[in-house]
Amino acid sequence: MIIRIWRTEIQSAHMAVYEKFAQERSLPMFRKQQGFLGVLFLGMQKDRAVLTIWRDLPSVEALAHSPTYQETSAQLDATGLLVGQTSVEVFEVQKGFLDPQTLAHLLENTNHGPAPS
Repeated sequence: MIIRIWRTEIQSAHMAVYEKFAQERSLPMFRKQQGFLGVLFLGMQKDRAVLTIWRDLPSVEALAHSPTYQETSAQLDATGLLVGQTSVEVFEVQKGFLDPQTLAHLLENTNHGPAPS
Protein backbone atom coordinates (compact mmCIF):
# COMPACT_ATOMS: atom_id res chain seq x y z
CA MET A 1 0.00 0.00 0.00
CA ILE A 2 1.25 3.48 -0.89
CA ILE A 3 0.49 6.85 0.72
CA ARG A 4 0.79 9.99 -1.42
CA ILE A 5 0.69 13.40 0.28
CA TRP A 6 0.18 16.57 -1.78
CA ARG A 7 0.68 19.83 0.13
CA THR A 8 -0.13 23.43 -0.65
CA GLU A 9 -1.17 26.71 0.89
CA ILE A 10 -4.51 28.34 0.07
CA GLN A 11 -5.40 32.02 0.15
CA SER A 12 -7.31 32.51 3.42
CA ALA A 13 -10.17 34.39 1.80
CA HIS A 14 -10.89 31.50 -0.58
CA MET A 15 -10.97 28.44 1.68
CA ALA A 16 -14.63 27.71 0.94
CA VAL A 17 -13.97 27.76 -2.81
CA TYR A 18 -11.07 25.33 -2.39
CA GLU A 19 -13.14 22.99 -0.19
CA LYS A 20 -15.91 22.96 -2.79
CA PHE A 21 -13.38 22.21 -5.55
CA ALA A 22 -11.94 19.34 -3.51
CA GLN A 23 -15.36 17.73 -2.99
CA GLU A 24 -16.87 18.38 -6.42
CA ARG A 25 -13.85 17.89 -8.68
CA SER A 26 -10.89 16.28 -6.91
CA LEU A 27 -12.80 13.52 -5.13
CA PRO A 28 -14.65 12.29 -8.24
CA MET A 29 -11.39 12.42 -10.23
CA PHE A 30 -9.54 10.31 -7.65
CA ARG A 31 -12.35 7.75 -7.60
CA LYS A 32 -11.81 7.15 -11.33
CA GLN A 33 -8.14 6.21 -10.91
CA GLN A 34 -6.94 2.62 -11.10
CA GLY A 35 -5.59 1.42 -7.74
CA PHE A 36 -7.12 4.28 -5.73
CA LEU A 37 -8.19 3.18 -2.24
CA GLY A 38 -9.07 6.36 -0.38
CA VAL A 39 -8.48 10.05 0.32
CA LEU A 40 -8.35 12.40 3.28
CA PHE A 41 -8.53 16.15 2.73
CA LEU A 42 -6.48 17.75 5.51
CA GLY A 43 -6.20 21.33 6.69
CA MET A 44 -4.74 23.53 9.36
CA GLN A 45 -5.11 27.30 9.03
CA LYS A 46 -3.95 28.15 5.46
CA ASP A 47 -2.12 24.85 4.90
CA ARG A 48 -3.87 22.08 3.02
CA ALA A 49 -2.84 18.53 2.21
CA VAL A 50 -4.47 15.71 0.32
CA LEU A 51 -3.50 12.27 1.59
CA THR A 52 -4.37 9.55 -0.91
CA ILE A 53 -4.04 5.81 -0.41
CA TRP A 54 -3.09 3.57 -3.33
CA ARG A 55 -2.85 -0.15 -3.95
CA ASP A 56 0.69 0.01 -5.36
CA LEU A 57 3.41 2.31 -6.72
CA PRO A 58 2.46 1.82 -10.41
CA SER A 59 -1.01 3.21 -9.55
CA VAL A 60 0.57 6.35 -8.04
CA GLU A 61 2.87 6.71 -11.03
CA ALA A 62 -0.08 6.34 -13.42
CA LEU A 63 -1.88 9.19 -11.65
CA ALA A 64 0.60 11.75 -12.98
CA HIS A 65 -0.17 10.66 -16.55
CA SER A 66 -3.93 10.40 -16.12
CA PRO A 67 -5.81 12.85 -18.37
CA THR A 68 -8.44 13.42 -15.67
CA TYR A 69 -5.75 14.18 -13.07
CA GLN A 70 -3.94 16.55 -15.44
CA GLU A 71 -7.21 18.32 -16.27
CA THR A 72 -8.21 18.65 -12.60
CA SER A 73 -4.74 19.95 -11.67
CA ALA A 74 -4.84 22.52 -14.48
CA GLN A 75 -8.31 23.66 -13.37
CA LEU A 76 -7.10 24.08 -9.78
CA ASP A 77 -4.01 26.00 -10.91
CA ALA A 78 -6.21 28.29 -13.01
CA THR A 79 -8.35 29.26 -10.00
CA GLY A 80 -5.51 31.25 -8.43
CA LEU A 81 -6.33 29.72 -5.02
CA LEU A 82 -2.89 28.21 -4.45
CA VAL A 83 -0.15 30.22 -2.78
CA GLY A 84 3.53 29.40 -3.36
CA GLN A 85 4.84 25.97 -4.24
CA THR A 86 3.10 22.64 -3.93
CA SER A 87 4.89 19.46 -2.91
CA VAL A 88 4.29 15.73 -3.21
CA GLU A 89 5.64 12.97 -0.99
CA VAL A 90 5.15 9.24 -1.56
CA PHE A 91 5.59 6.58 1.11
CA GLU A 92 5.27 2.82 1.13
CA VAL A 93 3.32 1.60 4.14
CA GLN A 94 5.62 -0.65 6.15
CA LYS A 95 3.33 -1.61 9.03
CA GLY A 96 0.37 -0.13 10.84
CA PHE A 97 -3.19 -0.40 12.00
CA LEU A 98 -6.39 1.36 10.98
CA ASP A 99 -9.71 0.65 12.64
CA PRO A 100 -12.13 0.88 9.69
CA GLN A 101 -15.29 1.21 11.81
CA THR A 102 -13.90 4.05 13.90
CA LEU A 103 -12.52 5.82 10.83
CA ALA A 104 -15.82 5.51 9.00
CA HIS A 105 -17.65 6.94 12.01
CA LEU A 106 -15.22 9.85 12.34
CA LEU A 107 -15.40 10.63 8.62
CA GLU A 108 -19.17 10.49 8.72
CA ASN A 109 -19.20 13.11 11.49
CA THR A 110 -16.57 15.26 9.75
CA ASN A 111 -18.37 15.21 6.40
CA HIS A 112 -21.78 15.85 7.95
CA GLY A 113 -23.14 12.93 6.00
CA PRO A 114 -22.46 9.31 5.08
CA ALA A 115 -18.88 8.41 4.22
CA PRO A 116 -18.38 7.95 0.46
CA SER A 117 -18.59 4.33 -0.67
